[in-house]
Amino acid sequence: MRYLIFVCCVLFSLSVTAQSKEKKRPNVLMIAVDDLNDFIGALGNPDAITPNIDKLAAKGVVFTNAHCQAPLCGPSRASIMTGLRPSSTGIYGMIADNDIKNVNQLKQKTPLLHQYFKDGGYHILGVGKIYHQYFPDGLLDEEGGKSEYGPFPEKRFKWDKKGTATDWGAFPEKDTEMPDDQATEWAVKKLSQQYEKPFFLSVGLIRPHVPWYVPQKWFDLYDPQKLHLPAYLPNDKADLPGITKKIDDWPMMPTTEWAIKNNEWRNILQAYLACVSYTDYNIGRILKALEKSEYADNTIIALWSDHGYRLGEKNTFAKVALWDRATKAPLIFSGAGIPEGKKLDQPVELLNIYPTLTELAGLKANRLNEGASLVPLMTKENYNWTKPAITTWGRNNHSIKTNNYRLIRYEDGSLELYDVQRDPNEWENLAAREDYQKVIKQLQNHLPKQNVAWSDKSFYNANEYFRNKGLK
Repeated sequence: MRYLIFVCCVLFSLSVTAQSKEKKRPNVLMIAVDDLNDFIGALGNPDAITPNIDKLAAKGVVFTNAHCQAPLCGPSRASIMTGLRPSSTGIYGMIADNDIKNVNQLKQKTPLLHQYFKDGGYHILGVGKIYHQYFPDGLLDEEGGKSEYGPFPEKRFKWDKKGTATDWGAFPEKDTEMPDDQATEWAVKKLSQQYEKPFFLSVGLIRPHVPWYVPQKWFDLYDPQKLHLPAYLPNDKADLPGITKKIDDWPMMPTTEWAIKNNEWRNILQAYLACVSYTDYNIGRILKALEKSEYADNTIIALWSDHGYRLGEKNTFAKVALWDRATKAPLIFSGAGIPEGKKLDQPVELLNIYPTLTELAGLKANRLNEGASLVPLMTKENYNWTKPAITTWGRNNHSIKTNNYRLIRYEDGSLELYDVQRDPNEWENLAAREDYQKVIKQLQNHLPKQNVAWSDKSFYNANEYFRNKGLK
């Protein structure tokens, strides 16, 4: 009898210990912002009013040189959530959320980020846009619903071209009419509740994705005449190979030439920044709810955007390019176990989010992840990080970004090379110069070794170049 009591006591002790370890595992709050470039105070923008993102950055680690794996939301988010490159999955364009898991055998072997945490004992909650549309079926234990891109006025204000939702102006009247407001309310509510397991809460905010509509009060924060215009060179593309101009042909989007001629450039900047400040406000509401909750000291916060956005650079207002303004994206980690007030300038990838979160959460690494954990870079002084950031835009079109250079290699072998220390705007293509051939050869060693065919589940038809590839 005494032996039985002893065994029961040991088992109870082990159970309590296991529960204790479970409780100590950090929660995860992931905030994804659609189409947010580096127009953030913490990233040095002189105009952006983003007090909440800035506060988050001051309490964590900011990556000032983070880059997407694809300059379009669908393939970029698929890469983040699979931990795999577009060149490995064939997801070069848009894809339905439920199709991601079946694109090829490699993807079938590796679980999506949320599934990996679910299998690791996490309670998964989500609202808004995290994957391209929402979430694949079956991933969420609690769901708040997907967000729409509206609301839309009966008639557009400035730009009425088919193929894009690009437009700008003060609309609607109240914040409560915005889809992001409802997503934020749901997230705030969830942070006030109790959970038996550690939670992984994902919140996807739409703005500043087009249309650049938010209520008037957000526009009132900015005087268009005082805004700093982005760098622009009218003959910027004169030294580029022909394929570049085909890939970067977006007739549905405003050009910078048009914006200058019609005195709309500053108005576009005002509208974009108004959307950024509105989103910053919602991020502040979420962070305040976390601070007031019982989870404040045991939650990892990851804030990211899916890619950059050109606001007049390279003569357009769009993403979808392999230059810096389209590939660079905000990336901030804060919270449990993360240093405070640290800025890191090394080139990193959004692909690193998956392995970084698994390490921070104490989960076993997914060996199929093609990215690397950023934890050593965040926590160790003078850590020797030598990995470049690789962005892919369509099959066999890649950008290699290092501290000193950006090399772009296209499917036909054409090249662009920029000395980003001397030429941060990427205006002078050095690829034809003899004295840079050694640099080009070294950078080409980083190109993906495989470039699988486009998945038949992935598509993009927004310009003639992609339509001529025989895609949907």
